[in-house]
Amino acid sequence: MNVFAVSDLHLPGGKNKPMDVFGGNWTGHLDKIRADWKERVCDEDVVLIAGDISWAMTLDEALPDLAALRDLPGQKVFIRGNHDYWWSGITALRRSAPDERYHFLQNDCIRLSGLVICGSRGWACPGSADFAPEDEKIYRREAERFRLAFSCVQKVRQEGDKLLCMIHYPPFNAKREDSLFTELFEANGVNDVVYGHLHQNAGAYPFECERGGVRYHLSSCDLLGFRLARIL
Repeated sequence: MNVFAVSDLHLPGGKNKPMDVFGGNWTGHLDKIRADWKERVCDEDVVLIAGDISWAMTLDEALPDLAALRDLPGQKVFIRGNHDYWWSGITALRRSAPDERYHFLQNDCIRLSGLVICGSRGWACPGSADFAPEDEKIYRREAERFRLAFSCVQKVRQEGDKLLCMIHYPPFNAKREDSLFTELFEANGVNDVVYGHLHQNAGAYPFECERGGVRYHLSSCDLLGFRLARIL
């Protein structure tokens, strides 16, 4: 079983919101992602989709975007991004999944063939360019949500299982300083973390790095040339 990741698909959600206003490389971006996905992913593989899936405002508007991935191979695991306003009510979302290969995480986890995956949205970290005093409360709340996810992990993780974590926001600032998120990842024995959210302004954020025994992978689709990142 191989594990891939991609994030920030920004599918239209029934809106007339072309992504090529952010650069010509976005023209036909879903077709590029689908072509790479079909070429590299097998049915037994897992694809992690780390947020900002659709511009939709309601679940009904987002369902066509979710269905656009239905024919692609592999198990699909999703977390919410900051633009996924349609993601409200996890029970309704899970009931609306296009098929049984869709898995939506919200402060919890799933176990797939010796692999445990947990995740939550996260938030900007102290020291980030966009971190303001009012962000402190949300930042700490999001850390509590990861504590809930790791409580779930403790119940299902078996000896020898790899632990992967998904977070939409970068889990550290551009200097890669410690955060509540990185402390939790290290304390709970996470092997790999997938994050997104960044685009042309990624700056000093690494596409891949290792710190504290945890490997980190940036999965924003435009930064990867609309190809999936290979994680395992």
